[in-house]
Amino acid sequence: MAKSKSLKRVEQALEAAGVAAEIMEMAEGTRTAADAAAAAGCELDQIVKSIIFRGEADGRVVLFLTAGGNQVDAGKASAAAGEALGKADAGLIRAQTGFAIGGVAPLGHLSPIRAFFDPRLLDFRVVWAAAGTPRHIFAADPREILRLTGAEVTDFTV
Repeated sequence: MAKSKSLKRVEQALEAAGVAAEIMEMAEGTRTAADAAAAAGCELDQIVKSIIFRGEADGRVVLFLTAGGNQVDAGKASAAAGEALGKADAGLIRAQTGFAIGGVAPLGHLSPIRAFFDPRLLDFRVVWAAAGTPRHIFAADPREILRLTGAEVTDFTV
């Protein structure tokens, strides 16, 4: 079976950054953080959830990378972004990131994206993130993901 364009973009982004991350396909799927943690055999908080909001000022998506067990607080997220944030629908997410919901990777987006990073993820040596599809994940040092995304470390969780 041919690789998806989304998966290839993540592979290329990791390779271009010099990050040797093995991308693994999980037959049981990794649509939720709990599914991904079970598949990877790791703690729930070692899963990097990519939560996308729509900026109300310009309609651009804003990415919040959070630990699997955490929930994004909409008020704190809006304060961090410096603008009101609304729900991003599947079409907007796909158009601006190139990924479908359930497979949004922290990197390899179609266009530059503002990102914020949950400090909880830095408590781990290795975290797991979506690799562009709901079935593919990769392991990496959270500091590498932070560096590659240019995200701002800030508290935006409940």
